[in-house]
Amino acid sequence: MAVEREKTGKLFTVANIKAFLLVNLGILLLTVGVYFFKMPNNFTTGGVSGLAIILGSVVPFLSTATLMSIINVALLVVGYLFLGKQFGFWTTYCSLMYSLETWLLETFCPMDAPFTDQPLLELCFAMMLPAVGSALLFNYNASSGGTDIVAMILKKYTSISDIGKALFASDSLIALSSFFFFGVETGMFSLLGLFLKAFVVDSVIENINLCKFFSIVTSKPQEICDFIIRDLHRSSTVVDGEGAYSHKDRKVVLTAVRRGEAVRLRQKCKEIDPHSFMFITNTSEIIGKGFRAE
Repeated sequence: MAVEREKTGKLFTVANIKAFLLVNLGILLLTVGVYFFKMPNNFTTGGVSGLAIILGSVVPFLSTATLMSIINVALLVVGYLFLGKQFGFWTTYCSLMYSLETWLLETFCPMDAPFTDQPLLELCFAMMLPAVGSALLFNYNASSGGTDIVAMILKKYTSISDIGKALFASDSLIALSSFFFFGVETGMFSLLGLFLKAFVVDSVIENINLCKFFSIVTSKPQEICDFIIRDLHRSSTVVDGEGAYSHKDRKVVLTAVRRGEAVRLRQKCKEIDPHSFMFITNTSEIIGKGFRAE
């Protein structure tokens, strides 16, 4: 009994609850963007939703949301058959929730036409909301399934070196097919959305994880390190340095902090050592205690 309580306590931690809430927010944003903006405009920018939109025009007796659910569930089954235990919990959960939320929106909030007569505006929302949602999922090593499952299978059973390019090629084929099924205008918007998606998702992920890396050349390293440890609850590395012109001994304090902490650290460094020299760079990949564990 004590062991079970200990396991439950480890499961319901602040970090796990935060991850669960943010993953569900990501699924919701993804679903809203696809259902309200992508589907009514027939934007086929690849993936399961793009394929479902294409198939929906061929088999009109099945709605796009229903087709998405069928494809997602089918891919989950294939994933479990080919990948077994390697198949992640988050992939299964997100894929099922994505299908369920799409079905619920279709049932209680049917869309017969786009919100507006401005397809470019709707394309922006069709790309922006799923991009933010996908970025939240990727940030917690989760995904909405779909073509990601195909990527996992290809990675395991084939010698394809660049799966990203293979998936981009398949998405391009789906986007190009919209010219045939929905006309030139929708096809052009679909292609534009395909290229925007690649840039927007990466940009959102980088901004979510954005931190500041400091290289501080100073003669008062101890005071700066004390501030970093006591006030920012971070750590730092101190290395020896020498001025190339003055040949005076200096210390270089290396540390990484969040964006909000960076402002405080910069101001404090100038207070402690007005002659300090700081290199401040953006970074979105910091792996280690206090940041991201791999």
